[in-house]
Amino acid sequence: MKLFCEQQGSGPALIMAHGIFGSHENLGAIARLLVDHFSLYRVDLRNHGRSPHADSMSYAEMAADIAELMDDYGLSQAAVLGHSLGGKVMMELATAQPARVSQLIVADIAPVTYPSHHDPIVQGLQSINLAELKSRAEADEQLKPFVDNQTTRQFLLKNLQRHDDGQFTWRLNLPAITHNYPQLRFAVGEGRSYNRPTLFIRGELSKYIQERNFDTIYRQFPNAKIETIPGASHWLHAENPQLFTELVLNFIVEKGSHEY
Repeated sequence: MKLFCEQQGSGPALIMAHGIFGSHENLGAIARLLVDHFSLYRVDLRNHGRSPHADSMSYAEMAADIAELMDDYGLSQAAVLGHSLGGKVMMELATAQPARVSQLIVADIAPVTYPSHHDPIVQGLQSINLAELKSRAEADEQLKPFVDNQTTRQFLLKNLQRHDDGQFTWRLNLPAITHNYPQLRFAVGEGRSYNRPTLFIRGELSKYIQERNFDTIYRQFPNAKIETIPGASHWLHAENPQLFTELVLNFIVEKGSHEY
């Protein structure tokens, strides 16, 4: 699948992938801080943003999408960075095709199976009556009973697009994401390992990477380092982009062979 990708900057390649219900735009804050150091490739995963839609979206398929994008840009190898869902996609790519990944950076996700904590979000998005929707404010009110956090609602409603006739539609493929969500909760890379330099960055207030996950991380990624951003939640890259990018730069400079 030919993913939408925004390329900017020059230098060593760094491919970046967002989380579920997101798009490449979610990584804009850290991209602005990294663009002077890398040739950045911010992608929209399948069924998200401006990328094509498909009925299936297994981790194997999404990792293959990234590999195809690398082929299209003539990249035999690259550093990769993924947040949440994007982190699992990049872990799948690294463990399945390790020669293609020079360094792996994972933001606030572990290679483990998670509970169905996105069910209220899915139900809320499905409850919005697009046919009669008149404004984003109205959509926000319809979503509020399912998602009480305003920042999260604003993030989700970025997926609404309004056409010239005034009709709202979802930019993401909500039916496919809903159908595939059970398998998106699953662990990735089981039975495989990636031995090259790996950085896991977690938010102090987030529950996505807990100490009980460390053994699994080190077993699959024996050259891994785990850093914590104080006071940050799951949206650590948006809440503290400065520290996040410092960790990324320090890691790649320390582990890489390039001059930055």
